[in-house]
Amino acid sequence: MRFQGKVALITAAASGIGRATAEIIAAEGGTVALVDNNKERLEAAAAEIAAKGGKAYPYNANALDAGQVDGLVADVVKRFGRIDILMNGVGGSTIIAKPNAETDRPSSISTSTARFSSRMP
Repeated sequence: MRFQGKVALITAAASGIGRATAEIIAAEGGTVALVDNNKERLEAAAAEIAAKGGKAYPYNANALDAGQVDGLVADVVKRFGRIDILMNGVGGSTIIAKPNAETDRPSSISTSTARFSSRMP
């Protein structure tokens, strides 16, 4: 099992690439800390992973809120002793003709969430 004994923190883990990544890591023996702002989908993802024998722990948080991210990272480190894998799945994409402050938001979301979740204690 490739991820046996590893702890992964995954943002945007309730759907899409984040959820698929969590499912793979858990199926391969890893423990996954799932982070998402959609509580219902987050809990469903964690329950499905657990039903398949995986170790999944949901954290309902906004990855754009540095304080929330700092708190959940501290909790994951306290609970498991470390974070071995960080996967930032939060982001967006837009095709635009003329960039401006509003259309630059997807880029800002991607870089902000990666920066916040990478500030480990």
